[in-house]
Amino acid sequence: MVLPRSHSHQRRVCRGVEVGSVQTVDSVHPVRILVARCTVDYAGRLTSHLPVATRVIMHKSDGSVLIHADGGSYKPLNWMSPPCSVKEISAEADEPMMWVVVNKAGEELRITLLEILHDSAFELGTDPGLVKDGVEAHLQHLLATHVGVLGDGWTLVRREYPTAIGPVDLLCRDAHGASVAVEIKRRGEIDGVEQLTRYLELLNRDPLLSPVRGVFAAQEIKPQARVLATDRGIDCLVLDYEELKGTADPSLRLF
Repeated sequence: MVLPRSHSHQRRVCRGVEVGSVQTVDSVHPVRILVARCTVDYAGRLTSHLPVATRVIMHKSDGSVLIHADGGSYKPLNWMSPPCSVKEISAEADEPMMWVVVNKAGEELRITLLEILHDSAFELGTDPGLVKDGVEAHLQHLLATHVGVLGDGWTLVRREYPTAIGPVDLLCRDAHGASVAVEIKRRGEIDGVEQLTRYLELLNRDPLLSPVRGVFAAQEIKPQARVLATDRGIDCLVLDYEELKGTADPSLRLF
């Protein structure tokens, strides 16, 4: 439903609610989107006020209410998380329409609608959720499958090789049969190098594996992480995810 431009002193009906009445919106409803000139006041653990401006107000089917400006990226200016109740108080003589949103803690969000520029509702249906590509688990699987990118004659001993402080991503043997621990990250930072260092210290206590050296593999390796890895005798490998998916270009090899 789309409402025409309206002024705060005009009498109007909102979603079938008579002027001056109060409606509690059901928790199950289509996503509703308003574009309106409004003020927003919050009272709870603190108080806040958004002065008059044109904003996007979204009432989602999960019950949440979000107020957005044309800026600030994805983050709303203010919001109320479910479960919460939403009351629409329609306009009286000289009073504008208002939404009163109250959550289970009694915190209150009052949205005063001075002028509604757009009002619509949509049934979006069930969302399948975000499917991530190129996460660390995918990189680990691809590198385990194409362990040859680490060097000719390399073999995989095990993925998620256990240690007392957690599993190292890959344990391999190089062409000479020496043990190599490989830690894989999307973004290689100092924390990842420190993590691999701790794994190497534990693995090198095992006489059946020692000596164990390390490879730090990531799609991007920060300069500070590379310096630290080099200082500790750890090799670095920059991974190209697309090339790995395409059967792993030999140019990725360490040796």
